[in-house]
Amino acid sequence: MTNQQLKTLSNKTVLVTGGAGFIGSNLCESLLNHKIQVVCLDNFSTGKLQNIEPFLKNNLFTLIEGDIRNLEDCKKACNNIDYVLHEAALGSVPRSIKDPITTNDVNVSGFLNMLVAARDAGVKRFVYAASSSTYGDHEALPKVEETIGKPLSPYAITKYVNELYADIFHTTYNFDTIGLRYFNVFGKRQDPNGAYAAVIPKFVQQFISHESPVINGDGSYSRDFTFIDNVVQMNINALTTENKEALNTVYNVAYGERTTLLELTNLLKTYLSEFDEAIKSVEIKHRDNRQGDIPHSLASINKAKDLLDYNPKYNIKNGLKEAVSWYWENLK
Repeated sequence: MTNQQLKTLSNKTVLVTGGAGFIGSNLCESLLNHKIQVVCLDNFSTGKLQNIEPFLKNNLFTLIEGDIRNLEDCKKACNNIDYVLHEAALGSVPRSIKDPITTNDVNVSGFLNMLVAARDAGVKRFVYAASSSTYGDHEALPKVEETIGKPLSPYAITKYVNELYADIFHTTYNFDTIGLRYFNVFGKRQDPNGAYAAVIPKFVQQFISHESPVINGDGSYSRDFTFIDNVVQMNINALTTENKEALNTVYNVAYGERTTLLELTNLLKTYLSEFDEAIKSVEIKHRDNRQGDIPHSLASINKAKDLLDYNPKYNIKNGLKEAVSWYWENLK
């Protein structure tokens, strides 16, 4: 965080919704490390108390247990708040296909509740987690913010609706927002368990247990994997920018390179085998492609660089090395 960013946020309070989740807890940690007052709102449906346990003794940190589907909880959380980082959502394409109603309740109704509560509380800026799933069936690479396709899952629809609501709140109420379209974020505190676990922590846990990770398809599908520290940098830049042109739009949050699932799995195997040589001989298995998955994902990050001074420090290799070290200490 630069001196200018610290100056912008000094004596301010930032609400992080979903602050006990993977991305949210990393945002809380970064803000607290820079002596910024943080309020965390979470209902612990996917977030974990252990993610924020180290912060509970910090007098700059306040935890509110509540649900964004409840407007009163949102209003309570937004009381005396200067900035909002809205991370609370139900992620996962497969989960949304299985249960579209709950995904919509959380991601659309909950999002609208937060917009209303933040607007009414006089919040200065509302930065929210958008999604690369919004690009849908648009095949061109790299993905550019102004060109999207048709959504391929209920989850993708909900995240696109968030962008539409954010735009309406700016044009109707002059309320400032920035949407961040995350591309396959990974890093410390990402949960390897459960039916909808992200691929990297899930594969790491399987390798550590000497179980074969299973790739959907032949492994040629590719993603723009994005290390958590890049995401934290982008959120802070979005919160603190003084560039008026940078407001009320959406940005890709990625590194700007794509890695196939097979390449990813081989990198994980290489880095983990430095801790345990037996991992070198763990076999990789394959199954059919998954419904709703897009084949390839690659972001243009030019808009973020130009308007928000985004400068991601971690590519897939050095990000994975950091992540694998953390996983090895915490998943063994």
